[in-house]
Amino acid sequence: MRKRIGIFGGTFDPIHIGHLRIALELKQQLQLDEMHLLPCYLPPHRPTPGASASQRVDMLEIALQSCTELRIDKRELQRDKPSYTYDTLHELRAEVGEHNSLCLCMGMDSFATLDTWHNWTQLLQLAHIVVVARPGWFLPESGAVADLLQSNRADSTVISQKSAGAIVLLEQRLLPISATDIRAQIHAGNSPQFLVPDGVWNYIRSNGLYQ
Repeated sequence: MRKRIGIFGGTFDPIHIGHLRIALELKQQLQLDEMHLLPCYLPPHRPTPGASASQRVDMLEIALQSCTELRIDKRELQRDKPSYTYDTLHELRAEVGEHNSLCLCMGMDSFATLDTWHNWTQLLQLAHIVVVARPGWFLPESGAVADLLQSNRADSTVISQKSAGAIVLLEQRLLPISATDIRAQIHAGNSPQFLVPDGVWNYIRSNGLYQ
């Protein structure tokens, strides 16, 4: 039996209910055996996170206390260098073997700029790419990423049939919540309650984050 493992990365600065709901729905929709939340150390394509690596892990652990279906993978935080997805997938593939499926899950905004990623043309050799629609973003219609999609698009059944190599597009119930907006609200003195788990909001206040 082929094991199916999902990877959902991000800065999680802070983790919010939008992240959590997408990850859980992906696990259920794709019938994954595992879904790993993968906080990055230094994101190559965005500003340095406002909370430290250890604080972001603390918030993830708080958020997942009552959810056994999602797990934290800290490997990128243990590297003192930018977090390249290719390196992470290479590590994971060595761990899980050639037979099991790896699914790199990302939003359409990330997929649209995939050709700016490190070793991006080699990602499909290591994993499937699962793309989730995001409000305001559309699939590229021309260029290298559009060509990659046209050559490798498949439906979700491919995850049970192959260990890597396909691009799967999914529609989900999307919650229009962003960590950027949450940080801005906190900075302005407003409460983000109900956008983040209560325990995470208590942690943010206790540690004076995003002031």
